[in-house]
Amino acid sequence: MVFGKLKKALKKFVDNVTEVVATKEISEEDLEPILEELVISLAESDVAFEVAEEIAAKLREKLVGSKIPRFSNLRGHVIKALEDSITEVLSRGYRKLDLVAEAAKRSPDNPLRIVFFGVNGVGKTTTIAKFAYMFRSHGVTPVIAAADTYRAGAQEQLRKHAEKLGVPFIGGRYGADPASVVYDAIEYARARGYRVVLIDTAGRLHTDKDLMEELRKITRVAKPDYRALVVDSLTGNDAVDQARFFDEAVGIDFIILTKVDADVKGGTALSVAAATGKPILFIGVGQGYEDLEPFEPRRYAEKILADLKQEAG
Repeated sequence: MVFGKLKKALKKFVDNVTEVVATKEISEEDLEPILEELVISLAESDVAFEVAEEIAAKLREKLVGSKIPRFSNLRGHVIKALEDSITEVLSRGYRKLDLVAEAAKRSPDNPLRIVFFGVNGVGKTTTIAKFAYMFRSHGVTPVIAAADTYRAGAQEQLRKHAEKLGVPFIGGRYGADPASVVYDAIEYARARGYRVVLIDTAGRLHTDKDLMEELRKITRVAKPDYRALVVDSLTGNDAVDQARFFDEAVGIDFIILTKVDADVKGGTALSVAAATGKPILFIGVGQGYEDLEPFEPRRYAEKILADLKQEAG
């Protein structure tokens, strides 16, 4: 079940509160041990410990001393506090971004440039293809730049996606300077009036110092409008470490969370958004080109709590 472990932890919290609280006002004495148990359960659901503590603090603030409104039920009151607390965490740095509209307004000599970062295996290549599909399906044809000139098969994978989608592809020979590929792609877009350049980068371990210097050079050449970090929701707290490292090394503007449709724990989104202060703006929910969705904090929180809300009526 998607988010199964996180949903189970939150349901247990709601159950515990409703069992212990017998009055119309919630006391700190009643709530404290339940919050301590929630923090542990959240940590076991891939929520970073400091983020789990932050959620507990928000719940303490919202619930302790609160009076249950007349004609309402305690369970619904607690679920609402949970939804608001999760939404606040997920909203860290969040803003709506209409990349298609922004690209459409660009002059041909100044295309929108998005650089994608991320370690191997997170779904970066597929994500770039999904972005190309998003732009293409709205009448804005992007150029794909394959600046990973080292990994065997990296360029071929992107080239195949570009051919399927009918968008231009710019690559380079293996071992070539990745920054030169980026430069060529931007000049190609300018010369032919394309308003978007999507730039792939190498994805070796984020602790690789040579790689980080290479990415800094690409960034200097590309002068990107957006630096997008792709992270895998199944990697848990390692996604937080990756986000912090890439942000320190090259800077990131927003995060794309992949494989959300297969995430049985569910805590990665909470951790990445809260621990880095960088917004999640897109989520991958499948392998199809169309399986890229804009991220909305309130909607995501509602999805996590949908079963509980249904039970509560």
